[in-house]
Amino acid sequence: MVRSTAEEGEENVGIVELASQNIHGLLNAEGFACPCGKIHRTEVRELVIKPGALQEIPRVVRSAGGSRVFLLADPNTYSAAARRVAVLLEAAGVPHSSFIFQEEHVQATDGALAQVLEHFTPESDLILGVGSGTINDIGKLAAKVLGVGYICAATAPSMDGFISSTSSMVMRGIKESVPSVTPHALIADLDVLAQAPKRLLQAGFGDILAKYDSILEWRISHLVTGEYYCPEIAELVRLAVRSSVSQVEQLAKGDREAVKTLLESLLLSGLAMSFAGITRPASGVEHYFSHVWEMRHLEFGTPQDFHGLQCGIGTVLAAEIYEIIKGLTPDEERALNYVEGFDLEVWHAFVRCFLGKSGERLVELEEKEQKYSREGHKRRLKRITAHWDQIRSIIAQELPTVDVLRGYLETIGAPVSPREIGLDYRQARRAFLVSKDIRNKYNASMLLWDLGLLDEVVKSLWRGKRERE
Repeated sequence: MVRSTAEEGEENVGIVELASQNIHGLLNAEGFACPCGKIHRTEVRELVIKPGALQEIPRVVRSAGGSRVFLLADPNTYSAAARRVAVLLEAAGVPHSSFIFQEEHVQATDGALAQVLEHFTPESDLILGVGSGTINDIGKLAAKVLGVGYICAATAPSMDGFISSTSSMVMRGIKESVPSVTPHALIADLDVLAQAPKRLLQAGFGDILAKYDSILEWRISHLVTGEYYCPEIAELVRLAVRSSVSQVEQLAKGDREAVKTLLESLLLSGLAMSFAGITRPASGVEHYFSHVWEMRHLEFGTPQDFHGLQCGIGTVLAAEIYEIIKGLTPDEERALNYVEGFDLEVWHAFVRCFLGKSGERLVELEEKEQKYSREGHKRRLKRITAHWDQIRSIIAQELPTVDVLRGYLETIGAPVSPREIGLDYRQARRAFLVSKDIRNKYNASMLLWDLGLLDEVVKSLWRGKRERE
């Protein structure tokens, strides 16, 4: 990996080395030429991470070319920072208007986006989202729809999408990564972040822990489907994980430097997604547990919790599943017979029943994607069989043991099982079954389907756990 701006004779510096020295070094406008064949770049121009960073907002707004600001927040983030931001803008003579959601717990849905678009002040040329996951996702997408600039003022290190180029939204009932704008800048006031509810810190850590599985599945998908994979980006994500888990005990105590490390790890994950142009470096089947639980919450009112907390639980579940996969041996005849007997109509009826209206959309998507085609299965199965030892090696290389993962989460006080957020293992099994249908992204459930062992393995999962059936 070399800097595209390097002069002749200048020492080449990789993105991982730059990130380990200073995350700001990755904001090179010209990007980085990579051996993977891509130019990795981000549209983010500035990261302001320090105590008192809110004071910088008027300057950053002007540097982004903003002349009139549309301030976006919810009741919680308004109290945490947006009220202060409005005062700072007023004092600096920056015209602004505001939209504060009335709901205390806002969902990132097409309905919430419609509210923002309805209340947007046409004279505004920049949206300033004050918040973290939900507010940021809605704000980034609204800015894309409206064709205006966007800046994020973070209020908690709770997720990794701050500076990614997508928004994690529920659109027509399905959790999707929707192309959006990349923020011009991120302002993270450590005085604000250090006061964030502990559960939001736990959520951010859970989202980071999920990267163990996302990198594992990215590598397996590269082997099985030929999906694009970049070793440099993968190592960037590993750096983010190592940085945060090394400070888990300090983070549990609310140490400010540990909070800063967690935030920078989340930003590295977001940059990795931007560099790759896909969400794959930062999300795998562990995220799909969370997506399914959120979709069911919106459809049926079933329990859910913060996305990152659910991803942390999903990572533990994924590790338990991969422990089983590691001990399997591919049997081509069994796999071919299983797929030959797979009844797609019966499966789609289950998807519709389990997910409601959003299930219907997943059925529509499958008609386009054809992931269950016999021809596609045969191709994947041949590659799985040919690379099985390598797949098992990847699992061993990338994924810590279940006990280690649970230990990290327990140290920070985060939930480690579905029961702790009001769900049961029956719902976890069903969420895993459906996880292969959420997006056309190869993961553990699709691997087991290809092996002809999905039903058998799912029936055995978590049977030793006390269940709320």
